[in-house]
Formats: sequence, structure tokens, C-alpha cells
Amino acid sequence: MSIESATERESDATPGTRVRVSGAALRRHLLGLLGTVGFLLAWQAGAMAIAKPFLLPSPFAVASAFVSELASGRMLAKLAQSLFHYVPGLVVGTGLGIAVGVGMGWSETLDSALTPVTRVLRPIPPLAWIAFAIVWIGIGHGGATFIVAIGAFWINFYNAYSGVESVPEDLQDVAASLGIHDDLRMIRKVVLPSATPEILTGVRTSIGQCWMIVVAAELFGAPGVGYQIINAAQNLAMDVSVVYMLVISAVFLVSDALFRTVEGRLLAWRN
Repeated sequence: MSIESATERESDATPGTRVRVSGAALRRHLLGLLGTVGFLLAWQAGAMAIAKPFLLPSPFAVASAFVSELASGRMLAKLAQSLFHYVPGLVVGTGLGIAVGVGMGWSETLDSALTPVTRVLRPIPPLAWIAFAIVWIGIGHGGATFIVAIGAFWINFYNAYSGVESVPEDLQDVAASLGIHDDLRMIRKVVLPSATPEILTGVRTSIGQCWMIVVAAELFGAPGVGYQIINAAQNLAMDVSVVYMLVISAVFLVSDALFRTVEGRLLAWRN
């Protein structure tokens, strides 16, 4: 009887809860819309007050430049050039970072041997390796890929390392009692599934951070969106520079949303 009453109360409360949730979501979207409109109005007012498009282009000028760049095909061409070194660098750096992070997190011997090296190399920013990229590979897609890979490596390395270290020993003891004794099976059956949330967090972080790195690498001559930003600025076409800045933001938002969908499916077993 009491169970049925509790179930009925829960059922009765559900519609009201849904209404409150929908109302909160609607309010959040409205506030976001108002904030965006306010930002655009302030931007337009600032552009009108300065009255110098080469210092601050108006939103209308940027919109016009966006249509022009898209119609000419330059936007897609520059984006493709950036992706040509962004994707390989992200994939290589992510793969190596996860592999080394898992290896050091699991093996005390490997951890002791490589920790001094990682502590020395980790504080060095990826862009500091540009000189070596130019000398070793040259200015172009290869050099930019190298820089992106370094950035992706460290982000994924520390997340994988932390994820493996945080695996509860109880899980390993239970797995051992069920007959899993060799390292490879333990890593595959226990360690990686347990560390997956932190590993995926590293991958998601590197997706965004590596866009910043790739744009900075392109400022030194590699073709792509970043180079187009600085090239347009040198010609005082600041509206075009802003267009490509917004392109970077749009690509990141799309890629982040896609990865969140993949992440949700990979972690569905936790629900």
C-alpha cells in the first residue's frame, strides 16, 4: 500500500517537475539571447563611435565579409588547409599521449624512468618547439602538425596518467580473484574501462586547445585559417580577420558537440 502511494506521489510530481525544468531551460535560452543581442548592440555602438573599420569593424561589415569569403570559396579552402595539419597532429598526439600515460600510470618501472624527463619537458609550451619544427620539417603542414601533436600529447598524457592512477585497487583485486593476472588483460579489462572518463576528458580538452595551437602555429607561415587572420590584419581588413576568428569558434563548437555525443555513447554503460 505504501509502495503504491509513493509511486502515485512520484507520478503526480513528474509533470510539475517537467514544467519547472522546461521553464528554467526557456529562461536560460532567453537570457542567452538577450545577452547576445546586447553584445551585438554594444559592438555596433563601439564601431560607430570609433568610425574606423580598420580598428573595429561593425557586425554588418563582418557579416558582409563572411558572405564574400564563403561565396569565393576562400573560407572552405583555408579551413581545409588548417584541418590538414590539425587532424593528423591531434590524432598522433592523442594516441601517443594516451599510450605513454597509461604505460607510466600502470608500470612503476616505466614511471620512475620517465618521470624526470616528463617533468623537464612538460613546462615547455608547444609553440616553443616552432624553431625545431622549422629546422627539422620546414614551414608548412608538416611543421604545424608537429606543433599540434606536441600540444595534444601532453594534454592526453596527464589525463590518461591520472585516470590510471585513480583506478581503485579493489577492482584490480576482484579481477585478480577472477583469474586476470597478466598486465595486458588487466589493463584491457579493468584499467582502461575505469580510466575511460578521464581519458575522454583529455581528448575533449585537446580538441579545443589544439585549435588554439594550430592557429598560433600558422601565424609563422603555415597555410590555413590562422595565417589568413594575420594576413588580413596586415592589409587592415579587420572584418575578414574577425570572420576567420568566428570560423574557428564555429568549428570548435561543432567538433565539441560531436565529441560530446560520442562520449555519451561510450560512457552509456555507467548509467
